[in-house]
Amino acid sequence: MLKLSLALLTTALLVGCAGSPPGSQGAVDAERSCDASTVQQARGQLLSRELVEQLQQQAGAKLVRVLAPHEAATLEYNPQRLNIDIDDAEVIERLRCG
Repeated sequence: MLKLSLALLTTALLVGCAGSPPGSQGAVDAERSCDASTVQQARGQLLSRELVEQLQQQAGAKLVRVLAPHEAATLEYNPQRLNIDIDDAEVIERLRCG
């Protein structure tokens, strides 16, 4: 159940971010980068869709990736992505960009 809810949350967030028409923000997106220092107060909070959207906006991240324990993740660095590491109870343990 946990993995399904995480997969749905992550998919929903990524689909929402992918919907921008080409050229709509142009150079702004190219220069935009994530700043995880602005969202560290969320550590220890229970993950929710609303909280993820709020953290994405506060960090200035174009993308968000929620990572559960023992979940496989790609290793490419993306300075526009906020990574949210959670525990088995869906409590936020770590927030970082990349």
